[in-house]
Amino acid sequence: MASSGKKKTTMAKLNRERKLRERRIDKQFKKDARKNAPAVDPEQSGETVLDADGLPVVQDDDPAAVEPAAEPLIEV
Repeated sequence: MASSGKKKTTMAKLNRERKLRERRIDKQFKKDARKNAPAVDPEQSGETVLDADGLPVVQDDDPAAVEPAAEPLIEV
C-alpha cells in the first residue's frame, strides 16, 4: 500500500507546536539564568535584614551601627 500524498497535519497545528517549543526553550533559558545568577546580598541591595521578631539586624561591619568613642575630657 502506497502512502498518500495528503498532508495530515495542518499548518495551524504545526505553528502551535513550534510556538510551544519556543516558549519551553525560553522558559528553560530563564530558569538556567536565574540558577546561574549570583545571589543578591541584602546589604548591597539596600534591603533591611530582619530577625525572627521582625526587628532590624545590626551588622558588626556597619559603620553607622558602631557607637562613637566618648571624647576625653580636657581640663582647662
